[in-house]
Amino acid sequence: MIKENITALVEELNDKRPDTVPATLVPTPTAEYRAIRKLMRSAVATALPPQPVPGIPIPAITLTGPRVLIWKQDPTVGEIGIRKAFLPGLVSTGPKDARIDVAIQGMPPITANALGDFIQVPLTNEFDAVHTFAIVRETLTLHQRALAAGGVPAPIPWQWNGPGNTDPIRVFPHQSQMMNAFYQRTSKSLSFGFFAKPGAPPNAPLIFTCRSLDIVSHETGHAILDGLKPSWITSGNTPQTGALHEAFGDLTAIFLGLSQFDQVEAIIAQTKANLHDKTFLSDLAEEFGLALGRPNGLRNADNDLKLSQVSNEVHALSQVFTGAIYDVLADIFSFERRPAVRDDAVVLHDSAAYLHSLLLRAIIQAPGQNATFADVANKMLVIANQDGKPINYRNFIRNRFTVREVVVSPVPLTQDHQAGIELQVAPYAFHNAPQNRLGCCGTMTLAENNGVDEKISEELEEFRSSLEKELEARKKGARDKSKV
Repeated sequence: MIKENITALVEELNDKRPDTVPATLVPTPTAEYRAIRKLMRSAVATALPPQPVPGIPIPAITLTGPRVLIWKQDPTVGEIGIRKAFLPGLVSTGPKDARIDVAIQGMPPITANALGDFIQVPLTNEFDAVHTFAIVRETLTLHQRALAAGGVPAPIPWQWNGPGNTDPIRVFPHQSQMMNAFYQRTSKSLSFGFFAKPGAPPNAPLIFTCRSLDIVSHETGHAILDGLKPSWITSGNTPQTGALHEAFGDLTAIFLGLSQFDQVEAIIAQTKANLHDKTFLSDLAEEFGLALGRPNGLRNADNDLKLSQVSNEVHALSQVFTGAIYDVLADIFSFERRPAVRDDAVVLHDSAAYLHSLLLRAIIQAPGQNATFADVANKMLVIANQDGKPINYRNFIRNRFTVREVVVSPVPLTQDHQAGIELQVAPYAFHNAPQNRLGCCGTMTLAENNGVDEKISEELEEFRSSLEKELEARKKGARDKSKV
């Protein structure tokens, strides 16, 4: 009898499921489970609420965050696809929170459902808004946790934040039809474009940059680094400083992926625990890259580029630093592997978390202007030693940056790196050259980050000054004429 009742209830509950969102994507209990719970409630008398026990405080009700649906990687990475995620912080209608505010033009703010979740139908404007908010939030949380793990438990400010300005960053998932995305300090915003694949038929689906975890986290990385190192974003610095900005965006995407266990497990299975095997981890913004005819997305982190193989073009130069950090990650993971003792996914997750914290702290301690790859590498060596990590960690860092021609090792790479020795900067032909940002993302090519706004201001000042001089000359001429 109970079996028949459960079957009837399951059919009834399934009939009530909404048609707008696929059932497999909605984070609710199964119909079978709900049916059993309904039968149990009907068979048991309503219970009184728990009564207070003397001496034991009643726990306070804790507000919790929402569940969301997001692209867990790039839309082309079918191995991951769309999955549920939980955001532990409070999120309000928008969606927005204290640090992030999302808006799509012409669309009302999105409200949470009855469960307090922001579950939206994929491939809709509403989904894009929630997805983009979630990735920006996860990225900010990722970096703040990394600093906290390294003993710096403080919120990361946006560049404009201070005691008198706590404005959030504004996020525009559908900013305009453009083959680009960018962070802009002056408008306090992150903007993501959409475009048709070159050569595609008129009715082909558009490509939305906001749907790529790589692109959203990369641009958010620029915003976060601008809050930590405000002078690094301008083109007046050495080319390597600009390359550090671009590399930080790429590494942000990599570390965000490695902070999520489902992605880590997929990477382990895909590569058989060899990070130098083909993996979606090292390919960044695959859908965008494929639209441009590139096989590895916009960038490939698992590369062998050396400084002698690149110039002052910041996009290419950044891949030298990104590749070195990726190699260090692979080295640490291989060193820490104990398959018989710990799961490979756990080891990779923990190795990435430490390296991320190490890199972030090294960047904070690097010079405020004209920072080089060697500056960051040397800070990493010092901090790794202070953290009490095995000497192997320092060897990995020294070796990878030496092979990339960033630093010069005073001893053969087969010998251990002695603590306290600062590595010399390797010769680099373009060290004092101006930055070339032609291949960079939208953030680095904005006029305000390349001296254009300053030049315009100078021209305006010169124009104003010339007008004042002309006016003064006229006044003087008038005075002289009146004396005659």
